[in-house]
Amino acid sequence: MQSIVAKGKDINEAIELGLKLLGTEKEKVSIEIIQTETKGFLGIGAKPAIVKLTKLEAAEAQQAPDKNDVIEQAVSEINMEEVAVLSDFLPEREHEGEHQIDTKEPDALVGKAWVKNGALFCKTSPTHFPTVTIGEGVKLYRNHELVKEKTTIVTENDVYEIKVENEKKDTKWKVWMDEKKLKVFLYVEPGYKITRKLPDIEPSQHIELVVEEYKEVYNTLSYADVMQKLESLQVAHQFIRQEQIVKALEAKEPGTYEIAAGISAKDGKNGWIELNVDLQSHNGPIANEDGKVDYREIRTIPSVDRGQVIATIHPPVPGQPGVTVTNEPIPPEQAYPVVLQAGRGIMEVDGKIVATESGRPQVKQKGRLVKVSVMPKLTHPGNVDLSSGNIRFTGDVEIFGEVEKNMVVEAKGDIIVHQTVNMASLIASGAIVSYGNIISSEISAGKHNMLVAELGNLLGIIQQNMEKMIGVIRQLLQSPAFKSNDFSRGGLQPLIRILLEKKFQSFPPFVKKYVEMVRNGESDLEDDGWKEIADSLTKLFLSLTNEVISLEWMIQLSQKMKELHKASVSPSEPDSYISIPSALNSRIYCGGDVFVTGKGGCINTKIHAGGALKINGVVRGGEVYGGLGAEINETGSERGISTVIAVPRDQKIRINKAMEGTVLKIGNAKYTLKETRHYVSARLDQDDRIVFE
Repeated sequence: MQSIVAKGKDINEAIELGLKLLGTEKEKVSIEIIQTETKGFLGIGAKPAIVKLTKLEAAEAQQAPDKNDVIEQAVSEINMEEVAVLSDFLPEREHEGEHQIDTKEPDALVGKAWVKNGALFCKTSPTHFPTVTIGEGVKLYRNHELVKEKTTIVTENDVYEIKVENEKKDTKWKVWMDEKKLKVFLYVEPGYKITRKLPDIEPSQHIELVVEEYKEVYNTLSYADVMQKLESLQVAHQFIRQEQIVKALEAKEPGTYEIAAGISAKDGKNGWIELNVDLQSHNGPIANEDGKVDYREIRTIPSVDRGQVIATIHPPVPGQPGVTVTNEPIPPEQAYPVVLQAGRGIMEVDGKIVATESGRPQVKQKGRLVKVSVMPKLTHPGNVDLSSGNIRFTGDVEIFGEVEKNMVVEAKGDIIVHQTVNMASLIASGAIVSYGNIISSEISAGKHNMLVAELGNLLGIIQQNMEKMIGVIRQLLQSPAFKSNDFSRGGLQPLIRILLEKKFQSFPPFVKKYVEMVRNGESDLEDDGWKEIADSLTKLFLSLTNEVISLEWMIQLSQKMKELHKASVSPSEPDSYISIPSALNSRIYCGGDVFVTGKGGCINTKIHAGGALKINGVVRGGEVYGGLGAEINETGSERGISTVIAVPRDQKIRINKAMEGTVLKIGNAKYTLKETRHYVSARLDQDDRIVFE
C-alpha cells in the first residue's frame, strides 16, 4: 500500500499504527491529520484521532490524483464481511451545522454515507472514507463552499449542505402575418415548472445524489394578449378564427395555429377556342364493327367545306377578387383573350372561325397565339414519273398511281399513295400512307419533328456542358489569382479558350454539328430560337470575335437553351405517322408511329419511329427502332442474319417469334439470341441488364 488511513486514541497512536501497516519509517512518509481526538463528556461524543500516511515517493507521483483512481481505491478497500442490511437507524441532528452521531449506532455505519430528510450524513473508518457522486440538478456545499468535483470524499469533520435546483420556464408565444396578408399565425409554447426533491438514500460506501423530478405544465397565454396583437396588426374582426385561438389557449404542447384567414383571389380563365370539327387523325388501322381490321381504310383526313365554321372563339372569363385579413382587396390575375392568326382560307366572323376554302383544317396553338388555316389538297390521278415531274405542294397530296424511280413527292401536309413506291422519295410534314409496297426508297414523315428531335438532343448535351463551364468560371473568379484580372472590361474570351483547350475538348464538335444542322435545315424550322442560339454559340465558341462576353450573358444563353431543349422533347406535330404494307431495302423515318401492316414485313430496311413501332409481318436484316416500344410478329432468319431491334431504356420489346441472329438493344444494353425464342417480352432491370418476362 502506498498510503493508508489510521485511527488511534490520539495522533501519535494513529501515526504509529499507520507506519506499522506501511512497513516504513516516519521520515519516509507525509502525514495528513484528518481528525484530532475528542474526549467528550463521560465518554459521550468522544472521537478518535485519524491521520493519513503516504510514502514520499508515492506522494510525488500523486500530486494530481485522478478522481477515478480515488473511487477505484475506495472500492478496493471495501471489506465485504462488514456489509450488512441496515434498517432505519439514522440519527437526529442535535446542533445546527454539525453531524452528531449516536454512539449507540451499529458498526455497520462505519465508512459509509447516507441521506435523510435532504441532509447528508457520513461516518469514516480508519481504512476507508465514503464517496459521493453529485448528480444533475444537485449542488453540494462543504463548509459553505460549492463542491465542484463530480465525485468527492466526505468526512465527519466537515459541514455539508445539499441544495436542489428547481426550474421554471414562462409561456412563450408570437403572432405573425404572411407576406400576402392572407393568414395570421399564432405560435404558443406553454411554460412549465419542475420541482426537484432529493430522496432518502440508504447508507453505503458510495452514494449518488440523484433527484426526483415533478413537472407541471401551465399556459399563461391570455385571450386579451392575442386580441391586442391582432388589433396592432389591423386584422379585421370578421376574419378572426375564434376556435383556433381557444385551442391555442388550452394547448399543453408547443404548436402553431391559424387564427385569421382572408379570402384568396380566384383567377380568371384566358380566352380559348372551341373546335366545331374533328381534327383528330387516326394513328393507324381501325377495326370495323366485326372486330376485323381493314388496312385499306387507314385514315380519313378531316376536311371542311367553304363557309363551314371550324371553331368558336370564347372571350376570357374574369376572376374574382380576394381580400386580406386587413380588409384590403386582392385583384385576381388578369385573363387575356386568344390572339387569332388567320392563315390561308380562314376568316373571323362574329367570334367564329370560318373556312373560305375547302380543304383540311389545321389549328396550331402556342400560348395565347392560335394559328388556323385550311390546307389545300392536290390530287394526282396517275403515276409520278418523268412526264409529271416531281411534286412539291404546300398542302396534302393524294396519288392514285405509282411513284417511280428517282421521283420526289414532298408535301407540307399528308401524302397518300395508292400504289407502289419504287426507288423514290416521299417527304411529308404530316403523315404518309401507302397502299403499295416500299421498294429501295426513302420516306420521311414529320421532317420538322425529326430535325427538332435531333437538334433538341444536341442542344441538351451542349447546355449541360455550358452549365458545367459556367460553374468552373464562377469558381475560378473567386480565387485570388483571377480576382486581379479585369474580366468585366476585357471579357471572358481568353478564359473560355483556355477551358476549351484544357477541360472541354469534346465540346466544340457538338456546337459545330448543331450550327451546321440549323443552317442546312433553316427552311424547315419555325422561328422558335434555333437560329438565334446557333448564332450565339458560333460567337462564343467557333469564332475569334472581339466582342466582350460576360458571365451574365452566358447564363442567359444557357437558360434560353434549356427552355428550347425542354420544348423540343414533345413533338410539335404529334399527328405524323407512317403506314405501309411492307418495305424492302428502304430507309424510313417518322416523328410519330410506324405501322407495317402486311405479312411481307421489312427486309433489310432501317426504320426509326419516334413513337410506337408495330410490324405485323417479319423483320429480316436491317435495324428498326421504336421510341415508344416495339411489337413485332417475327424477327431474324434461319440463316442467322443479324437483325437489330432497338428501343429506349424505359421501353419494352415484344416479339412473337425471335429467331437466331436477332439482336435486342434496350438503352445501352445489348443481347444477341443464339436460338429461337417464342413470345419474347424484354425490358431492363434495375441494374440495366436485359431480362425476359
